[in-house]
Amino acid sequence: MRWALVKVSLAVTAMVVVAFAVPLGLVIREMARDRAFAGAEREAAAVAPALSITTDRDQLERVVASAGSDAGMAVHIPSSGGQDRGTDLGRQRATDEDIAAVRAMGRASTTEVSGGSTLLQPVALSSGEIAVVEVYVPESEVTNGVGTAWAVLAAVGAALIVGSVAVADRLGVRMVQPAQRLVEGAHELGEGKLGARVPEEGPSELRLAAVAFNSMADQVVQLLANERELAADLSHRLRTPLTVLRLNAASLGDGPAADQTRAAVEQLEREVDTIIRTARDAKPQTAAAGPGAGCDAAEVVRERMGFWSALAEDEGRKWRVAGADRPVRIPVARADLAAALDALLGNVFRHTAEGTAFAVDLHNGEDAVIVLVSDAGPGIPDPEGAMARGRGSGNDGSTGLGLDIVRRLAESTGGDVRIGSSVLGGTEVRIWIQLDGRTAPARRGHRGAVRRRRHPRPGATSSRSR
Repeated sequence: MRWALVKVSLAVTAMVVVAFAVPLGLVIREMARDRAFAGAEREAAAVAPALSITTDRDQLERVVASAGSDAGMAVHIPSSGGQDRGTDLGRQRATDEDIAAVRAMGRASTTEVSGGSTLLQPVALSSGEIAVVEVYVPESEVTNGVGTAWAVLAAVGAALIVGSVAVADRLGVRMVQPAQRLVEGAHELGEGKLGARVPEEGPSELRLAAVAFNSMADQVVQLLANERELAADLSHRLRTPLTVLRLNAASLGDGPAADQTRAAVEQLEREVDTIIRTARDAKPQTAAAGPGAGCDAAEVVRERMGFWSALAEDEGRKWRVAGADRPVRIPVARADLAAALDALLGNVFRHTAEGTAFAVDLHNGEDAVIVLVSDAGPGIPDPEGAMARGRGSGNDGSTGLGLDIVRRLAESTGGDVRIGSSVLGGTEVRIWIQLDGRTAPARRGHRGAVRRRRHPRPGATSSRSR
């Protein structure tokens, strides 16, 4: 908008300057020409009285010399005896034909000569003959002051153009800056910076837009605060049944099942506490993870597999962990990765029969970390549909929250989630955790590598949803 306004102002001002400066320059040139020939007419008029009295050459030379223009003036007196040429004083520049034509017409005339122009002024003599006074007007006198006047006009025109462009630029800045602040505020609010507000200044339309934006931002903050309080209240209501579960678990005595139940209750209490603290935190975490942030994915995988391995032994499931023997740093919070793994492993136990094997593989690449959770179950015939349910449609009795947790974790790093067939013959869920924030096209080679390791089992079908 700013540059468009400057271009329009430049075009309009240039047209106005051309429309006025060109005719004015032509008028100035004509005025200079008229001034020069008016001076020549005055010089010729100064000689005319002497010619009407006498035609003596010596007297006429004194008159021409007293006029101070003998170098540029000539007097042509016809011969009284009818000869072709009479008396000539000064240097003749006009042709004989031009002089004869002026003498015959009886009125003044101008003609172009080398280096300028001449004024031919007829004067009646006492004898009735017509003498012609020739006054030379050089080109420098005709154009005297024209160049300076044109330069002044050009300077004035350029100053007008520059001034109009400067004014238009200032007006454009006044219009564009509020719009830019509005755009920046919208981006900040979209990034989760709930304190973003826009100054209510500028043109009236943009002021109204800023007022509407600030009102919308206030409403968003209020809605999020209400949502946090609601989540905190709902989570807080779980404390009573959790207390009952903890007391009942304490009375179960000793044994693997009792220990596992007590550990699950303790973990559930910790998760509820975390939800309450997070929900009531009035400062949303919108900043990107800095250096040193995140967790050791290998440690989290070993910890969660240690938890689920007890249940796997009870159900007679074979399990395997690969790639978790050395540290693997990822830009993901420890609790988030643990929740994602629990969601996927919980799906394995919930949607496959007892005795079904499963595995967790951790692959550490240069720009990404891949977590593969696979099982030997019947598989998923419609992976895209399962991911759609992961976005919360809740079809086929599934809430889809597990896959939604996994998807949001991967997308928070610029990665993604894919569902396919595993080498065990069942389902494989691949979590791509990006390390450097590259976009999806840069990861096509890695995706191809993951696909080449899969060997789908023909005819594997299931209606289960995770």
